[in-house]
Amino acid sequence: MTTTEPTLVVVRGNSGSGKTTAAREARRRYGRGIALLEQDHLRRIVLREHDSSHIHPVAPAFITATARTALDLGYHVILEGILHTERYAPVLHQLIDNHPGPAAVFYLDVSFDETVRRHLNRDEPIPVTPDEMRAWYTHRDLLGIPGETVIGEDSTFEQTVTTILHTSGLTSATPQTPCPRRCRHCARKSEQSAAAAASLTPPADVAAPKP
Repeated sequence: MTTTEPTLVVVRGNSGSGKTTAAREARRRYGRGIALLEQDHLRRIVLREHDSSHIHPVAPAFITATARTALDLGYHVILEGILHTERYAPVLHQLIDNHPGPAAVFYLDVSFDETVRRHLNRDEPIPVTPDEMRAWYTHRDLLGIPGETVIGEDSTFEQTVTTILHTSGLTSATPQTPCPRRCRHCARKSEQSAAAAASLTPPADVAAPKP
């Protein structure tokens, strides 16, 4: 995929579906030049806003505005979260429709029982009960975006991360931001990596040993 516009990736799913872990790993493998926006961090930590139907929440507009700003500044973006369609569908559709570059939407379709099992097996489980998780759970809460990719619970962690990177086109998308494109530190690391790779490549005129 060749484009001068950054890529928008949206990863959604219920609590315990593995979306946060997969999004973080996809970002780690890509490297610099991509912004990871986590719904929980922006809503709970930055805004400290309750996810309640009794208020008119700021989080949906704030989260998508943050994503739009990062995209406008040249960052690829991975936006992840439960992002229930009841509250987030309008702003997500607007974000995707107005983005001039490529966009890919993923939904991790994991059964309730499996989300509980995964939650209990976390290295650091968050303090929630299965009953609380059931109250949050929404079955197959798809956005209905053309090309939306549904990843089932039988997908391994490696398969899920690979699907996100390849289907979104991030594997071939180059960084658009000043760091690492014009950062002296990143340039130095790139030169060192190239030099190390060259030192491992035998000269072309060296004959291969005879069997």
